[in-house]
Amino acid sequence: MITIGLLHTTIRGDEKLILEAAKKRNIKIKLIDARNEILNRKTYRLDFDIVLNRCVSTIKGDHATHFFESLGVVVINNSKVSAICEDKFVTSLTLQKAKVPTPEFAMVFNADQAHQAIRQMGGFPVVLKPPLGSWGRLLAKINDLDALEAIIEHKDTLGSPQQKSFYIQKYIKKPGRDIRAFVIDGKVICAIYRNSPHWITNTARGGVASNCPVDKKISEISRKASIAVGGGILSLDFFETDFGLQINEINHTTEFKNSEKPTGVSISGGIVDYCLKVAKNL
Repeated sequence: MITIGLLHTTIRGDEKLILEAAKKRNIKIKLIDARNEILNRKTYRLDFDIVLNRCVSTIKGDHATHFFESLGVVVINNSKVSAICEDKFVTSLTLQKAKVPTPEFAMVFNADQAHQAIRQMGGFPVVLKPPLGSWGRLLAKINDLDALEAIIEHKDTLGSPQQKSFYIQKYIKKPGRDIRAFVIDGKVICAIYRNSPHWITNTARGGVASNCPVDKKISEISRKASIAVGGGILSLDFFETDFGLQINEINHTTEFKNSEKPTGVSISGGIVDYCLKVAKNL
Protein backbone atom coordinates (compact mmCIF):
# COMPACT_ATOMS: atom_id res chain seq x y z
CA MET A 1 0.00 0.00 0.00
CA ILE A 2 1.26 3.46 -0.90
CA THR A 3 1.83 5.85 2.01
CA ILE A 4 1.70 9.62 1.54
CA GLY A 5 3.84 11.66 3.91
CA LEU A 6 1.88 14.80 4.80
CA LEU A 7 4.50 17.41 5.66
CA HIS A 8 3.03 20.19 7.80
CA THR A 9 3.65 22.77 10.49
CA THR A 10 0.07 22.73 11.72
CA ILE A 11 -3.11 20.85 10.86
CA ARG A 12 -5.63 23.33 9.49
CA GLY A 13 -9.04 22.73 8.00
CA ASP A 14 -7.39 22.13 4.63
CA GLU A 15 -5.21 19.31 5.95
CA LYS A 16 -8.20 17.76 7.74
CA LEU A 17 -10.00 17.63 4.39
CA ILE A 18 -6.97 15.90 2.84
CA LEU A 19 -6.94 13.34 5.68
CA GLU A 20 -10.66 12.68 5.17
CA ALA A 21 -10.20 12.31 1.39
CA ALA A 22 -7.35 9.84 1.92
CA LYS A 23 -9.40 7.84 4.42
CA LYS A 24 -12.27 7.54 1.91
CA ARG A 25 -9.79 6.15 -0.62
CA ASN A 26 -8.17 3.81 1.90
CA ILE A 27 -4.85 5.63 1.40
CA LYS A 28 -2.42 5.67 4.31
CA ILE A 29 -1.18 9.06 5.50
CA LYS A 30 1.94 9.55 7.63
CA LEU A 31 1.86 12.92 9.40
CA ILE A 32 5.27 14.62 9.32
CA ASP A 33 5.41 17.66 11.59
CA ALA A 34 8.41 19.62 10.29
CA ARG A 35 8.79 21.31 13.69
CA ASN A 36 9.65 17.97 15.32
CA GLU A 37 11.83 16.37 12.65
CA ILE A 38 15.58 15.74 12.77
CA LEU A 39 16.64 16.09 9.15
CA ASN A 40 19.80 13.99 9.24
CA ARG A 41 20.52 11.97 6.09
CA LYS A 42 22.55 9.39 8.02
CA THR A 43 19.87 8.53 10.56
CA TYR A 44 16.51 9.36 8.97
CA ARG A 45 14.26 6.36 8.35
CA LEU A 46 11.78 6.62 5.50
CA ASP A 47 8.39 5.00 6.03
CA PHE A 48 6.43 6.72 3.25
CA ASP A 49 6.55 6.70 -0.54
CA ILE A 50 5.92 10.33 -1.47
CA VAL A 51 5.69 13.66 0.36
CA LEU A 52 2.96 16.28 0.08
CA ASN A 53 4.25 19.63 1.36
CA ARG A 54 1.53 21.48 3.26
CA CYS A 55 3.76 23.59 5.53
CA VAL A 56 2.48 27.02 6.49
CA SER A 57 6.08 27.97 7.23
CA THR A 58 7.84 28.55 3.92
CA ILE A 59 11.29 28.24 5.47
CA LYS A 60 10.59 24.95 7.24
CA GLY A 61 8.82 23.59 4.18
CA ASP A 62 11.70 24.52 1.89
CA HIS A 63 14.35 22.95 4.11
CA ALA A 64 12.34 19.75 4.53
CA THR A 65 11.62 19.57 0.80
CA HIS A 66 15.31 19.81 -0.07
CA PHE A 67 16.09 17.19 2.56
CA PHE A 68 13.59 14.63 1.29
CA GLU A 69 14.60 15.26 -2.31
CA SER A 70 18.20 14.56 -1.31
CA LEU A 71 17.02 11.13 -0.17
CA GLY A 72 15.39 10.49 -3.53
CA VAL A 73 11.83 11.08 -2.33
CA VAL A 74 9.45 12.91 -4.67
CA VAL A 75 7.92 15.98 -3.00
CA ILE A 76 4.77 17.68 -4.24
CA ASN A 77 5.35 20.46 -4.98
CA ASN A 78 9.04 20.09 -5.66
CA SER A 79 11.71 22.60 -4.66
CA LYS A 80 11.96 24.17 -8.12
CA VAL A 81 8.22 24.91 -8.25
CA SER A 82 8.30 26.23 -4.69
CA ALA A 83 11.25 28.54 -5.40
CA ILE A 84 9.36 30.17 -8.27
CA CYS A 85 5.93 30.45 -6.66
CA GLU A 86 6.94 31.65 -3.22
CA ASP A 87 8.66 34.74 -4.67
CA LYS A 88 6.28 37.15 -6.42
CA PHE A 89 9.07 38.74 -8.47
CA VAL A 90 10.39 35.39 -9.69
CA THR A 91 6.82 34.30 -10.47
CA SER A 92 6.25 37.43 -12.56
CA LEU A 93 9.55 36.99 -14.39
CA THR A 94 8.70 33.36 -15.16
CA LEU A 95 5.22 34.20 -16.43
CA GLN A 96 6.41 37.12 -18.53
CA LYS A 97 9.19 35.03 -20.09
CA ALA A 98 6.64 32.33 -20.97
CA LYS A 99 4.34 34.98 -22.50
CA VAL A 100 1.62 34.32 -19.93
CA PRO A 101 -0.45 37.50 -19.40
CA THR A 102 0.48 39.18 -16.11
CA PRO A 103 0.36 42.79 -14.84
CA GLU A 104 3.30 45.12 -15.44
CA PHE A 105 5.89 44.96 -12.66
CA ALA A 106 9.37 45.98 -11.58
CA MET A 107 11.81 45.36 -8.74
CA VAL A 108 13.72 48.28 -7.21
CA PHE A 109 15.77 48.98 -4.11
CA ASN A 110 15.27 52.66 -3.32
CA ALA A 111 12.73 55.46 -3.67
CA ASP A 112 14.35 57.11 -6.71
CA GLN A 113 14.34 53.85 -8.65
CA ALA A 114 10.76 53.25 -7.55
CA HIS A 115 9.61 56.61 -8.89
CA GLN A 116 11.36 56.01 -12.22
CA ALA A 117 9.85 52.53 -12.51
CA ILE A 118 6.37 53.88 -11.83
CA ARG A 119 6.78 56.52 -14.55
CA GLN A 120 7.82 53.72 -16.94
CA MET A 121 4.59 51.89 -16.06
CA GLY A 122 2.49 54.93 -16.87
CA GLY A 123 2.20 56.45 -13.41
CA PHE A 124 0.20 55.96 -10.22
CA PRO A 125 -1.59 54.08 -8.76
CA VAL A 126 0.60 51.03 -8.17
CA VAL A 127 0.75 48.28 -5.58
CA LEU A 128 3.86 47.77 -3.46
CA LYS A 129 4.26 44.18 -2.28
CA PRO A 130 6.80 42.19 -0.29
CA PRO A 131 8.29 39.61 -2.70
CA LEU A 132 7.68 36.91 -0.08
CA GLY A 133 4.40 36.66 1.80
CA SER A 134 0.79 35.55 1.64
CA TRP A 135 -2.77 36.27 2.81
CA GLY A 136 -2.66 39.81 1.39
CA ARG A 137 -0.40 41.08 4.16
CA LEU A 138 1.83 44.18 3.90
CA LEU A 139 0.36 45.23 0.55
CA ALA A 140 0.11 48.95 -0.06
CA LYS A 141 -1.78 50.77 -2.79
CA ILE A 142 0.31 53.82 -3.67
CA ASN A 143 -1.56 56.75 -5.20
CA ASP A 144 1.11 59.46 -5.31
CA LEU A 145 4.78 60.30 -4.73
CA ASP A 146 4.28 61.37 -1.10
CA ALA A 147 2.77 57.99 -0.20
CA LEU A 148 5.51 56.16 -2.10
CA GLU A 149 8.30 57.95 -0.25
CA ALA A 150 6.62 57.45 3.14
CA ILE A 151 6.04 53.71 2.68
CA ILE A 152 9.57 53.07 1.41
CA GLU A 153 11.08 55.09 4.27
CA HIS A 154 9.08 53.04 6.79
CA LYS A 155 10.19 49.76 5.19
CA ASP A 156 13.82 50.90 5.01
CA THR A 157 13.79 51.90 8.68
CA LEU A 158 11.60 49.24 10.27
CA GLY A 159 11.48 46.34 7.83
CA SER A 160 13.43 43.11 7.64
CA PRO A 161 16.07 42.75 4.89
CA GLN A 162 13.59 41.06 2.54
CA GLN A 163 11.19 44.01 2.89
CA LYS A 164 13.88 46.30 1.48
CA SER A 165 13.42 44.79 -1.96
CA PHE A 166 10.47 46.65 -3.44
CA TYR A 167 8.27 44.69 -5.85
CA ILE A 168 6.02 47.14 -7.68
CA GLN A 169 2.99 46.03 -9.69
CA LYS A 170 0.72 48.16 -11.82
CA TYR A 171 -2.59 48.61 -10.00
CA ILE A 172 -5.43 46.76 -11.71
CA LYS A 173 -8.93 48.10 -11.12
CA LYS A 174 -11.03 44.99 -10.47
CA PRO A 175 -14.80 44.52 -10.80
CA GLY A 176 -15.16 43.86 -7.06
CA ARG A 177 -13.62 40.42 -7.39
CA ASP A 178 -10.80 38.31 -8.72
CA ILE A 179 -10.61 34.66 -9.74
CA ARG A 180 -8.74 31.77 -8.13
CA ALA A 181 -8.34 28.66 -10.27
CA PHE A 182 -7.28 25.36 -8.71
CA VAL A 183 -4.95 23.55 -11.08
CA ILE A 184 -3.64 20.00 -10.77
CA ASP A 185 -1.18 18.65 -13.32
CA GLY A 186 -2.01 21.52 -15.68
CA LYS A 187 -5.79 21.03 -15.56
CA VAL A 188 -8.25 23.37 -13.85
CA ILE A 189 -10.49 21.28 -11.58
CA CYS A 190 -12.56 24.26 -10.39
CA ALA A 191 -12.41 28.00 -9.79
CA ILE A 192 -13.89 30.60 -7.47
CA TYR A 193 -14.65 34.28 -7.57
CA ARG A 194 -13.31 36.08 -4.51
CA ASN A 195 -15.75 38.94 -3.99
CA SER A 196 -14.95 41.97 -1.86
CA PRO A 197 -15.60 45.73 -1.90
CA HIS A 198 -11.96 46.14 -0.83
CA TRP A 199 -9.20 46.11 -3.44
CA ILE A 200 -7.58 43.18 -1.56
CA THR A 201 -9.87 40.20 -2.21
CA ASN A 202 -8.10 37.39 -0.30
CA THR A 203 -10.55 35.23 1.66
CA ALA A 204 -8.11 35.60 4.57
CA ARG A 205 -8.99 39.31 4.46
CA GLY A 206 -12.75 38.84 4.21
CA GLY A 207 -13.25 38.02 0.54
CA VAL A 208 -16.31 35.80 -0.07
CA ALA A 209 -15.95 32.76 -2.32
CA SER A 210 -18.49 31.84 -4.99
CA ASN A 211 -18.33 29.44 -7.90
CA CYS A 212 -16.66 30.62 -11.09
CA PRO A 213 -17.45 28.71 -14.29
CA VAL A 214 -14.23 27.47 -15.91
CA ASP A 215 -14.12 28.61 -19.52
CA LYS A 216 -11.65 27.89 -22.29
CA LYS A 217 -9.58 31.02 -21.61
CA ILE A 218 -9.07 30.22 -17.92
CA SER A 219 -8.11 26.66 -18.85
CA GLU A 220 -5.65 27.71 -21.56
CA ILE A 221 -3.86 30.34 -19.48
CA SER A 222 -3.76 28.02 -16.46
CA ARG A 223 -2.20 25.21 -18.46
CA LYS A 224 0.44 27.53 -19.90
CA ALA A 225 1.24 29.01 -16.48
CA SER A 226 1.42 25.57 -14.87
CA ILE A 227 3.93 24.42 -17.48
CA ALA A 228 5.97 27.61 -16.98
CA VAL A 229 6.44 27.12 -13.23
CA GLY A 230 6.88 23.34 -13.32
CA GLY A 231 3.40 21.89 -12.75
CA GLY A 232 2.08 20.07 -9.69
CA ILE A 233 -0.71 21.31 -7.42
CA LEU A 234 -1.27 25.04 -7.78
CA SER A 235 -3.80 27.80 -7.39
CA LEU A 236 -3.67 30.72 -9.80
CA ASP A 237 -5.02 34.16 -8.99
CA PHE A 238 -6.46 36.00 -12.01
CA PHE A 239 -7.40 39.62 -12.58
CA GLU A 240 -10.17 40.44 -15.04
CA THR A 241 -8.85 43.45 -16.98
CA ASP A 242 -9.78 45.51 -20.04
CA PHE A 243 -7.07 43.52 -21.86
CA GLY A 244 -8.37 40.11 -20.79
CA LEU A 245 -7.37 37.78 -17.98
CA GLN A 246 -4.00 38.30 -16.29
CA ILE A 247 -2.36 36.12 -13.64
CA ASN A 248 -1.48 38.02 -10.51
CA GLU A 249 0.14 35.31 -8.37
CA ILE A 250 0.58 31.53 -8.15
CA ASN A 251 0.34 29.59 -4.87
CA HIS A 252 2.16 26.27 -4.39
CA THR A 253 0.70 25.31 -0.98
CA THR A 254 -2.76 26.69 -1.56
CA GLU A 255 -5.58 26.94 0.96
CA PHE A 256 -8.87 25.58 -0.33
CA LYS A 257 -11.17 24.79 2.60
CA ASN A 258 -13.49 27.70 1.73
CA SER A 259 -13.67 26.66 -1.93
CA GLU A 260 -14.99 23.09 -1.88
CA LYS A 261 -18.52 24.03 -0.84
CA PRO A 262 -19.18 26.81 -3.40
CA THR A 263 -17.65 24.82 -6.27
CA GLY A 264 -19.01 21.41 -5.27
CA VAL A 265 -15.59 19.94 -6.12
CA SER A 266 -13.48 17.86 -3.73
CA ILE A 267 -10.19 19.71 -4.14
CA SER A 268 -8.76 17.60 -1.33
CA GLY A 269 -9.73 14.46 -3.23
CA GLY A 270 -8.03 15.78 -6.36
CA ILE A 271 -4.86 16.41 -4.34
CA VAL A 272 -4.83 12.89 -2.91
CA ASP A 273 -5.56 11.33 -6.32
CA TYR A 274 -2.69 13.25 -7.90
CA CYS A 275 -0.24 12.19 -5.18
CA LEU A 276 -1.36 8.58 -5.65
CA LYS A 277 -0.92 8.85 -9.43
CA VAL A 278 2.61 10.22 -9.09
CA ALA A 279 3.56 7.60 -6.50
CA LYS A 280 2.33 4.74 -8.71
CA ASN A 281 4.45 6.02 -11.60
CA LEU A 282 7.69 6.15 -9.61
